Amino acid sequence: MTNNETEKEKKSFSLKYSTSFKKDLKVISNNTQKLQKTVEVLGMLQECGVEGIPRKMKPHKLIGQYKGALECHIEPDLLIIWEEYLDEREISLLRLGSHSELFKK
Repeated sequence: MTNNETEKEKKSFSLKYSTSFKKDLKVISNNTQKLQKTVEVLGMLQECGVEGIPRKMKPHKLIGQYKGALECHIEPDLLIIWEEYLDEREISLLRLGSHSELFKK
């Protein structure tokens, strides 16, 4: 293992999938375009956390029922919600879906 590989391992995050996220992922699994984009975002999160998400995907902190969690837009109405734990280098994936699915009143 080289020094660069060791550095990359130190910077990367482990991903933890909630039961809700797994169910949400199953719902979009038959749409290859959405699934591919989601996998790309998961790679960005694993590599750099929120810092790896491009501005055009509008990463931001949430309020309300998901207070403290982060969200970004994979597509205009496909969102991913996660919590990021910097000390543990861990990302907990909470939900995946549309605005109406995730923010029901």
